[in-house]
Amino acid sequence: MKITSVRPWLIRSDASYWGEYLFVEVTTDEGVSGWGEITTTTRLANRALCTILRQIGAALKGEDPARIEYLWHKIFRSFTYMGSRGAAVECVSAIDIALWDIRGKVLGKPIYELLGGAVRDDIALYTHPNQAKFTSKEAVVREIRDIVDSGHTALKFDPFPHQGRTADGQPREQRDGYLDGSMTRKDEREAAELTALIRETAGADVDILIDAHGRFDVPTAIRLCRSLEEAGQIDWFEEPCPPESLNALRQVREKVSAAISWGERGHTKWDFVPVLENRLADYIMPDVTWTGGITELKKISALCEAYYIPVSPHDAAGPINVVAGAQVMMTVPNFYKLETSEWNLGKYDELIDRPLDVSNGSLKLASKPGLGIEMNRDYLQNHEIELD
Repeated sequence: MKITSVRPWLIRSDASYWGEYLFVEVTTDEGVSGWGEITTTTRLANRALCTILRQIGAALKGEDPARIEYLWHKIFRSFTYMGSRGAAVECVSAIDIALWDIRGKVLGKPIYELLGGAVRDDIALYTHPNQAKFTSKEAVVREIRDIVDSGHTALKFDPFPHQGRTADGQPREQRDGYLDGSMTRKDEREAAELTALIRETAGADVDILIDAHGRFDVPTAIRLCRSLEEAGQIDWFEEPCPPESLNALRQVREKVSAAISWGERGHTKWDFVPVLENRLADYIMPDVTWTGGITELKKISALCEAYYIPVSPHDAAGPINVVAGAQVMMTVPNFYKLETSEWNLGKYDELIDRPLDVSNGSLKLASKPGLGIEMNRDYLQNHEIELD
């Protein structure tokens, strides 16, 4: 079996927070194809990745798709002089997921069976409220009660107002071209009040996870975390500072009591080693579509196991992101929960061949070969974004 093409599918979809998904299809000369996903947070990044993927596809043509580890390194090492993290690793991620999908289909096994077999029956989830519905206290209460009633035992939200968003919803650092890291006292009070209301509504048995989205400077992050600790007994504070400086993360960690979660912008095992060695996080949250795919997520999870640090994969995109992370977590002893963007994932139904079963707050993987899902090619073709 040989690889014949690597095809990016940039898809317009209202189901995506950013209005589009970026899937990748790897095809072979024996008619077996596999699917991966990248889906970044900006239109510019998605289009840049499509260009890179086309070049990688030409380099992989004729290769054996079963040589997953070899192909991971072949792609990764092709970028070391221009920076192998970021865009290069995201392309590796999508292709790696697709290769595992192909391997599972050829062998007739779900991916988790090829990674050592399951250590659990299903995948516990945490999810997000739809904050666009937070138009009143009553609306907040309704949204949180829906999540709790759905069986989820953890939820995550960003309580901090995103000052000055652009018309297409991008945060101000992308509008202005820089990040000042600040937050007004008024917005801090509103964040604390929202967190207290959500804690009161969810009850004491639900984990409350806070996402700071890597937006704050050191003193602001410390101040905000402390105010939320007092307001709502939070269970983690995620990405308090931009990911470029681990020293900033260390300063915040030394001054707050809440557990720190880090990792959605970590690329490859090498980014996670200093975080683990320097005890900078209590939870590690790699994104399988950004950190290096299934191959790398499994390795990062093993590193975390040696430190007794729970792994909780990040997910903010499409169905492949969810399922690929879940396939790995089926085999990981030190797993906490898998992220989903909403408690009801019916928005994915038009993209895939069967709905995802997330009843009672957990994902039940189909025992089908590969990822266990197939993309709806008709939908993709009808919603593909034409690129020059």
